[in-house]
Amino acid sequence: MALPEIVGIVPPAALAPAVVTIPGSKSITNRALILAALADGETRLRGALWSDDTEIMVEALRALGFEIGVAADPGEAANRTIAVFGRGGRIPNAGNDAAPLEIFVGNAGTAARFLLPLLCLGGGVYRMSGSARMHERPQAALFAALRQLGYRLDAEGGRLPAVVRGEAGGGSGACVVSIEESSQFASALLLSARRGGWRVSVSGEDAEESAYVALTTKLIDVFPTSGGDFQVEPDCSSASYFLAAGAILPEAEVAIASWPESDWQPDGRFSAFLQRFRAGDETEYRDISRLHDLGDAIMTAIVIAPLLPRASRFVDLGRLRLQESERVAALHRELERCGARLTESGDALTIAPSALHGAEIETYDDHRLAMCFSALGLRVPGMRIRNPGCVAKTFPNFYAKLAAAPPAGLGATILDATSGRRLTGADLIA
Repeated sequence: MALPEIVGIVPPAALAPAVVTIPGSKSITNRALILAALADGETRLRGALWSDDTEIMVEALRALGFEIGVAADPGEAANRTIAVFGRGGRIPNAGNDAAPLEIFVGNAGTAARFLLPLLCLGGGVYRMSGSARMHERPQAALFAALRQLGYRLDAEGGRLPAVVRGEAGGGSGACVVSIEESSQFASALLLSARRGGWRVSVSGEDAEESAYVALTTKLIDVFPTSGGDFQVEPDCSSASYFLAAGAILPEAEVAIASWPESDWQPDGRFSAFLQRFRAGDETEYRDISRLHDLGDAIMTAIVIAPLLPRASRFVDLGRLRLQESERVAALHRELERCGARLTESGDALTIAPSALHGAEIETYDDHRLAMCFSALGLRVPGMRIRNPGCVAKTFPNFYAKLAAAPPAGLGATILDATSGRRLTGADLIA
């Protein structure tokens, strides 16, 4: 079964304490898959996320000739133990000019960007393509850095599709990469830099202050390069929807099982934003920045901000415009559908306290929009979410966890909005 075209969110009739298990971090899983492919011997990634984005990465690595085993995780249905047999920097498969090896990345930004430098280490010709939206997303800064290192990439307009001509064993050299449009460009290069013999410098933002670049460097420092086990921690961005529910539902008590002990994920700071819901009306709110305060969970913060007693301002949102959808415009449009009062100025949104009502939300095939507004629907009756199946990108059992009875979930009712039928079991899995 699959989720219907539109789901309705019915707030829980009664509240009880919940401790929700969250799938593994997508950001860490896809970085770890690259590092495992470059390692020597077998690396077992435990607690790895199993969703569209990470399946795309696994299938791409298999196309490149890597042997990968996938086993169920008894503790979380959306996780797997993934065993990767690394080749010490060697890429087993390659194509040629007449028949490049095809690598398809869908709309998985981390897969596309992290794989491109890896392809440069191969001994042949590769063609990377993706979905229509991926072909619109920027790649030019990464292409430019790889060309500085001496690799040949043929692409039009700084976007996919691209043909890459690799050099077995890598090379040496230095490059400067801009992360004005995405920090993933620097992370992509750093993941393969040791095997490639590259020196990577970052421009456009202080790399030490770029949370996702810092995540990459910390992961590289501790990752087992000669095989072994690596534990992937739960995804803090995915946890934000449930933490938000705990803040906006009166008397709710929501905790996350096995909260990460590291400080790697920028969205681990989401709880600091939620303190606004416990503060008095007289509290002055400081601006929240997409660059310095939160990562993707800033979308969760924006969607629940109308429920606060004072206006909130969210800044440095430019990168949201270049992701799975034009997220700033989408957030603005869909919040207005719900009755929110907000203004957009440059790359900032200011959101005033608002009396919200239910609405039919267009998700633009964007998993985070679907999950943000579904979380809002736990407080605001009448929310209907179009194309809820897009959550498969990072959180395929999201609706199952919303609907699960406490303490494993929040006890919401999820309906087929067309028929009114209550969804249960496999019907809740994207």
